[in-house]
Amino acid sequence: MVVVDKPSGWLSVPSRMGREDPRPVVGVVLEAQLGVRLWPVHRLDLEVSGLLAFARHAQAHRAASAWFEGRTVHKLYQALSEGPVPPEPAVVWTGLMAKGKKRAFIAPHGKPSETRARWLGTTASQAQRWELEPVTGRSHQLRFDLARHGFPILGDALYGATTAFPAGGIALRAVCLDFREAAGARDLGLPAQILVQSTYM
Repeated sequence: MVVVDKPSGWLSVPSRMGREDPRPVVGVVLEAQLGVRLWPVHRLDLEVSGLLAFARHAQAHRAASAWFEGRTVHKLYQALSEGPVPPEPAVVWTGLMAKGKKRAFIAPHGKPSETRARWLGTTASQAQRWELEPVTGRSHQLRFDLARHGFPILGDALYGATTAFPAGGIALRAVCLDFREAAGARDLGLPAQILVQSTYM
């Protein structure tokens, strides 16, 4: 397995445009650096930074894909948002979430989604600090859940943010991958947890 800290503005895997897309691709660059083929086991949006995992061979890819699909790998994110101080410091947001061409939305035909959110306080610039755990893995889940409850992520104009994020991208960062419940993770060389520092919290 290979786990990297993806910068915002990088694709996790090639887009449909392939080589015609000028944006950097984490998987492609890593394959060139390591001289091996890599298999992506999950993805992060272009605008999001943080921990991203790849498998180095097909057997590891099968195992890791099963962990993520079975929700035995627990992921934590941190975010900065607009909005007021929330009425409750810890909440669970659920819904039936669907994804259109660009945005996520709630719909009767959507798939169940669940996000655990914990408010961490307010920054000196009056942004709200959050720790987020996506129990499910729907596309744009964290971005949509924060926005629909009145807390759009800094820089996330797609979901209504009016405040730019000076570091680029949006203020959402994957800061922890927890493999303690992932069967066979230790055999593949993974520690119990991988943590990366949040650069803006």
